[in-house]
Amino acid sequence: MQRFHDKVAIVTGAGSGIGEGIARRFAAEGARVVLAGRTRDKLARVAADLDPQRTLVHPTDVADFAQVQALVDATIARFGRLDVLVNNAGVAAEGRVTQASLQDWDRVMSTNAGGVFHGCRAAMPHLVATRGCIVNMASVSGMGGDWSLSFYNASKGAIINFTRALALDHGKDGVRVNCVAPSFTLTPMTEDMQQDPKILAAFRERMPLGRPATPADVAGAVAFLASDDAAMVTGVCLPVDGGVTASNGQPRMDGS
Repeated sequence: MQRFHDKVAIVTGAGSGIGEGIARRFAAEGARVVLAGRTRDKLARVAADLDPQRTLVHPTDVADFAQVQALVDATIARFGRLDVLVNNAGVAAEGRVTQASLQDWDRVMSTNAGGVFHGCRAAMPHLVATRGCIVNMASVSGMGGDWSLSFYNASKGAIINFTRALALDHGKDGVRVNCVAPSFTLTPMTEDMQQDPKILAAFRERMPLGRPATPADVAGAVAFLASDDAAMVTGVCLPVDGGVTASNGQPRMDGS
């Protein structure tokens, strides 16, 4: 499919994991892709497999609005337009509210919620011009609570409701705004979890599909929401979770 032929997409957090998968999916479907992230070497590794004439590498810390504005400005200078913004960059911090540090709170909120806000604010005028769209990276952790992840939960919950509000505000501008909510996904961020057989077994027990997601799984959902196939979809938080949120949380009773 070439659903994004000659369209321009910015993907933040594109140096690894879900962001890398999204960037590769957009490139495969014909988009000109802007790879944003804090580490140039990681971005360059992804870009090495993409068409250099259709790829821009732009190191960016999304917690800094000036850097995000520079990212958008560089995109317009290089490609002349912006059609899709994927706010994917994110971090996490573990610990109860009295255990994790004040610095952890600032880091998680400024990167996750702040990064989404910065991207949407800087990109919106250009997306109005192209009647483009935004896909924000939320999480099932924004739809319900986790043990010892309250900072992360707060940031992802903020993204979900911010997404809904932007969809209301900018629908008449022709700009669609949606988010996806993955559960456990096989990325560098979850590498420690992947090495623990008990954690893997627990997640498989909770996931009706019986496996964690891959970056390609999430990228497919993002590409759908960004495409004309989703022309009447806005303000949606789409779980990409193997069925985790289909459960009310009660234990299995069927003995299987």
